[in-house]
Amino acid sequence: MNDLATIEHRTQGTQHFDVLIVGAGISGIGGAYHLTHQCPWATFAILEAQDHFGGTWWTHRYPGIRSDSDLHTFGYRFKPWTSAPIATAEQILTYMGEVIAENDLAKHIRYHHKILSARWSTAHAMWTIVGVRTDTDEPVRFTANFLWMCQGYYRHSEGYTPEWDGIADYKGVIVHPQNWPADLDYKGKNVLVIGSGATAATLIPSIAADCAHVTMLQRSPTYFRIGRNAIELAEELRRLQIDEAWIHEIVRRKILFEQDWFTKRTFSEPDKVKTELLDPIRAILGPDYDMSHFAPRYRPWQQRLAFVPDADLFKGIKSGKASVVTGEIERFTEEGVLLKTGYTLEADIIVTATGFNLCILGDIAFAIDGRTLDFAKTVTYRGMMFTDIPNMAWVFGYFRASWTLRADLVGDFVCRLLNHMRANGYRSVVPTLRPQDKDMPLLDWIDTENFNPGYMLRSMQLLPKRGDKSEWQHTQDYWTEKNAFPAIDLNGEEFVYA
Repeated sequence: MNDLATIEHRTQGTQHFDVLIVGAGISGIGGAYHLTHQCPWATFAILEAQDHFGGTWWTHRYPGIRSDSDLHTFGYRFKPWTSAPIATAEQILTYMGEVIAENDLAKHIRYHHKILSARWSTAHAMWTIVGVRTDTDEPVRFTANFLWMCQGYYRHSEGYTPEWDGIADYKGVIVHPQNWPADLDYKGKNVLVIGSGATAATLIPSIAADCAHVTMLQRSPTYFRIGRNAIELAEELRRLQIDEAWIHEIVRRKILFEQDWFTKRTFSEPDKVKTELLDPIRAILGPDYDMSHFAPRYRPWQQRLAFVPDADLFKGIKSGKASVVTGEIERFTEEGVLLKTGYTLEADIIVTATGFNLCILGDIAFAIDGRTLDFAKTVTYRGMMFTDIPNMAWVFGYFRASWTLRADLVGDFVCRLLNHMRANGYRSVVPTLRPQDKDMPLLDWIDTENFNPGYMLRSMQLLPKRGDKSEWQHTQDYWTEKNAFPAIDLNGEEFVYA
């Protein structure tokens, strides 16, 4: 027997729920809140592979981990955020813990539950989920009418590290931020951080003061945006003793408007936006600094734009405790890395802040009526449901806005759909292409000409297709979706019920 068959054979007993939520991160806890308040009739459980809620904010333990989205929009719409907009992982976990406590959600969470397979039966209109408890190795089995995938989009167990030549020759310590050892001693050491994304921008200023020196090695430059870790409007409204719920909504709308306006400007006047991003950095680093290290070849927002609160990364560079090198790695050596320019960077510790591996539906083995599901052959319905997959929704957030904005929108839709099915006696729903959609062109999951991060490009072939109509794509447009989602006609031709 293979491992899954062995586990299924050992499983004793099955628990049934109306809805199973996969993952107790920001999306899963939000989904549980919406179920509790919008579908009080529904029984549900949250299956979480780790030993704690939080997802990303629990998995990542590297020094200085913080959000790169403001918490007025990354926070849930139903719970005001009252601290600085760029928050630490600890602050975010505290906030999520309050949501769990205030809504009595802890009783629904099953920790240490790793799902191995999910199988749909049309005859029974039901999912059967088989997994294992990671703390006891005990097999578990559940059945559910609806599956709500809130596991995120990257593999928590391991980050992405390129296959460099000579990496086995290196005599120092290599660590990926996603698997940061609790006992890693970097004090007084020369540290080389490979990568220049949000992780590097967070990690470097948090360790620079304790290291002998930190070098950020980037293959090509990244755009950064700097500013105070504060929202002046929120501060002023608090000074006027305005209710926090009002402050949350007012500030949230202001930020969303400004983010949308800024994104549109990256298309209409990219050179002007580029100047606006670089000039404040130049002002900190001085007129003699080589700004080519922070001048990417691509248009702003073609890749994720990291916010650097209070310019801490650039202050570290200005102080001399950190530096930036732009170049490609030829190979690893015993002492560090040799660049293609012939220059060697020596380091006691090398941190590979090189991104993550996309995780398609939680690496779960899916099957529909005994047929293995090929996710890449489906077409997405608005980036949250998929053709030929019954009774399942997936939360996949925004690239240029906070993830949680979409998690809330999907939560409303799923609950409305569940209530609609219950009211009409439907047991299953499958998104299906309408007659007018049959000949539409099928495209990649995202438009890579306008957004092309490495983790998406590496795994695009694994993702569902999108069409050329808004119903059949993840538009990445919050301002459109916040009105479009509530207006979805649940009796439309694209929904086939049984």
